[in-house]
Amino acid sequence: MKKLRWVIGLVIVGMWACNPKDDPTPTIPGQEVKKAIFDSMTEWYFWNQEVPASVDYSKFATNEDLLNGIIFKPLDRFSYLTTQEAFNNAFVGRNAGHGFGFAFTADERLFVSFVFSEAPAGKDGWKRGWEITQINGKPIAEYKTSTGGYDFKLGAPDPGISNSFTFKLPDGTTTTRTNVKAEYQSNSVLEQKVFDEGGKKIGYWAYQSFKATAGLTPTRSAEVQSSMEFFQSQGVQDLIIDLRYNSGGSVAVAEQISNYLIQSSNSGKLMYTNKLNASKSSQNTSKNFTKIGSLQFSRLIFITSRGSASASELVINNLTPYMQVVLIGDRTFGKPVGSFPLSRFNRVLKDNNVEVVPITFATANSAGKAEFFEGFPANFSVGDSPQFGWGDPKDLRLAAALQFVNNGTVSGRIADTYFKPKWEMIDAFKGLQQEFPVY
Repeated sequence: MKKLRWVIGLVIVGMWACNPKDDPTPTIPGQEVKKAIFDSMTEWYFWNQEVPASVDYSKFATNEDLLNGIIFKPLDRFSYLTTQEAFNNAFVGRNAGHGFGFAFTADERLFVSFVFSEAPAGKDGWKRGWEITQINGKPIAEYKTSTGGYDFKLGAPDPGISNSFTFKLPDGTTTTRTNVKAEYQSNSVLEQKVFDEGGKKIGYWAYQSFKATAGLTPTRSAEVQSSMEFFQSQGVQDLIIDLRYNSGGSVAVAEQISNYLIQSSNSGKLMYTNKLNASKSSQNTSKNFTKIGSLQFSRLIFITSRGSASASELVINNLTPYMQVVLIGDRTFGKPVGSFPLSRFNRVLKDNNVEVVPITFATANSAGKAEFFEGFPANFSVGDSPQFGWGDPKDLRLAAALQFVNNGTVSGRIADTYFKPKWEMIDAFKGLQQEFPVY
């Protein structure tokens, strides 16, 4: 088997070569897929020693029930099933839906947090900072659940489904828009700009998800390359990377970003290692930095939240041993483990279009930092303020980051704005959709 290309959370199909194997063991008619799931988990699951020695497939109504019944629940919040097409599309940004996200303020007002430019919402002109006051004619409070979360009942992410949204715009006017879900290509870069403060050039980069550009070999992002070349051309001396709504994606893209950000003096040094289960230890791998471009930083500032997960945490962990890394906002999600899809190794899964994506490996940085299931704590806790647009210095977390760059600290006035959201958008999604949460 050729060298595996990893995704922290997931890996793009086609990044290694291995022929699917037939399932030679007969099983109960109608239960072949469940047996294929069980066999694949027994072979590849990171915690495979916690998987039962055998199961009665007839006791599980669905494939999802079976998977949920055998995962290692003390730590596994991540393993899931999907289809091969959905998996492949997600990692190159082929989406369907309205194409927006949301975030709450401290007083639980709901705002558009991001919009994909080519999505139906983007084409309708939606912007971060628009307050959502009603959905389908009902006030937001009516969608609150008994557990304190929200269910906005927007339907499946299928083209043709429409929903109505009433917004209060920053100028105080209101507008109601009916938006129809459609297929679209999502963008990862939400904002890039340079602040010139006191003769110092400070880059700001709002990056929403680690998606590869379809058709590029080796796997990488053209958007990332364009952004990094922009910051190089501007001669930025510090960089603020906004990952507050970035739940992960392709590790190949995470490696690409890490290679742009690492100093030339550390090129060739260890970036991270992967560890599989004991029976697959011969396939453990490591990845070294290979410097790309001319950016040279002694420190990096990341804006984070509990929505910052997976590949976002990988980049942070990769770079921490080699420079000062400062987190502003909130504690990250906590996902030091990752996955790759298993249908390529099992003919039954492949032929039935079932993609099993369980946790298959754990990562560690060059200092051995690996166990961060509780996430990385923020150095400076600051509340979110989605009522302000991307790159607006009134945005509390951006203001705090700029303040740190200029003064080496964050004022108590800004720190006092911190609040822990009772519910965040990442909570509304599971499985593949949690890697790329969007409505």
